[in-house]
Amino acid sequence: MSTSLSRTPRKSIALTGLLIIFAIYSLVPLVWLIINASKTQAGLFSSFGLWFDEDFVLFQNIYETLTYRDGIFVRWLGNTLLYVVVGAGGATLLSTLAGYGLAKFRFPGRKGVFAIVLGAVAIPGTALAVPTFLLFSQLGLTNTPWAIIIPSLISPFGLYLIWVYAIESVPTEILEAARMDGAGELRTFFTISIRLLAPGIVTVLLFTVVATWNNYFLPLIMLSDPALYPLTVGLNQWNAQSIGAGAQPIYNLVLTGSLLTIVPIVIAFLVLQRFWQSGLSAGSVKG
Repeated sequence: MSTSLSRTPRKSIALTGLLIIFAIYSLVPLVWLIINASKTQAGLFSSFGLWFDEDFVLFQNIYETLTYRDGIFVRWLGNTLLYVVVGAGGATLLSTLAGYGLAKFRFPGRKGVFAIVLGAVAIPGTALAVPTFLLFSQLGLTNTPWAIIIPSLISPFGLYLIWVYAIESVPTEILEAARMDGAGELRTFFTISIRLLAPGIVTVLLFTVVATWNNYFLPLIMLSDPALYPLTVGLNQWNAQSIGAGAQPIYNLVLTGSLLTIVPIVIAFLVLQRFWQSGLSAGSVKG
């Protein structure tokens, strides 16, 4: 007994140390971004990277970022929100419906579908970017919002996650009782199953939102009109503009734009985390 008690503090200290290292590793880039977004263009190269400059111009940088080139950053933000709302939202809906159906209904070819989904999960998205571009160019959909939205609707990992989650979280007995009471499949799904699936749905939603928000390679090859760019491609264009010969560097705007870009993702995590907590609490008292 004494041996187990003596090992526990050592293990706790080691885990605490690892968590501290991980927290530092995760937070230092964010702190660096916040600090440097508050500097002038000249201050970025004349002061230490992890400390503030004499001139604190964060709000001025935000204003210049939002108004630079007739407010193109705001246009890129609107494009990104469109791609996320329609693409990630549609992917979550399709993954939920398909994953639930595969988990709770038996039909011929179900194992084959499972194998196809696992194979699709194993294929990286970048490997499909060029074939997708060739397909969309034949359909005349390149350089349109549909070239970003339609591929974003497919989420094999989200479908697999809902599939696995629905098997355990939605008891078959509840569905059978609802059917005996005369409830149709759609009514059962939207009144019973979707509540039990809420933590899994939120998890898939966050995965798809982050993936669509940070999508870079697909918009880069699909879009040629800057007015259709998402934030990732637009900010990279600004960065390339600063590097070009004879160009006026705007690194302060690139950094400020990067800071503004992560704010919606942080808000999304803070808003949606309560659904995880409520789902875990419901599961802890179940049974």
